[in-house]
Amino acid sequence: MNKISEKANRIIQTHVLYSMGAGAIPIPLLDLTAVTAVQMDMIRQLCDLHDKDYSDVTGKALVASLTGSAFARYGASLIKTIPGLGSLLGGISMVALSGASTYAVGQVCTSFLSGNVQLDNIDIDRAKEMFDEKFQEGKKVAQDLKDKAKEKVAEVEEDIEEAIEKTVVEKKEDDDVYALLLKLGELRDKNIISEEEFQKKKMELLDKF
Repeated sequence: MNKISEKANRIIQTHVLYSMGAGAIPIPLLDLTAVTAVQMDMIRQLCDLHDKDYSDVTGKALVASLTGSAFARYGASLIKTIPGLGSLLGGISMVALSGASTYAVGQVCTSFLSGNVQLDNIDIDRAKEMFDEKFQEGKKVAQDLKDKAKEKVAEVEEDIEEAIEKTVVEKKEDDDVYALLLKLGELRDKNIISEEEFQKKKMELLDKF
């Protein structure tokens, strides 16, 4: 895999994650607007990478053509308008749909752009066939990226918990040292130990700390 292909894959994977986040927006139709914006930005970056022309009009038209009819695109989003279960199921559907479709759009664009085809010259019929194939592949890619993101979050949460536990232990040690110093001070004040003994024991405690 050459450097351009590697960069293209990184661009696609990054935008798959972005689109999954956008697809999780609980407001019907707003999620679709956000996902479309993510996909258009991905196409723009891929065009820049392959030194091809880009326009928002062409990018938006390509996204609309590849991702299906208005009913198909709005279906999962509108499920969110159903109270309770509808919101949950719609959210799950849009997250999966958004990730898989963004992956497919990215792969289709990369295939044509790397073949020295300008965005506005893409064969739509051929692109749609390719999109359907890549969409199925994109479901697994999106799920894998989602799982990796969850693992990363879990690792961060674990690191935070360890840091908190360490802080608690250190705080307890600080309290123990402070309590011992107070006890030594009381013993000195009652003339049970001398000032010299007090200073010696205090230095020993501070050295351990």
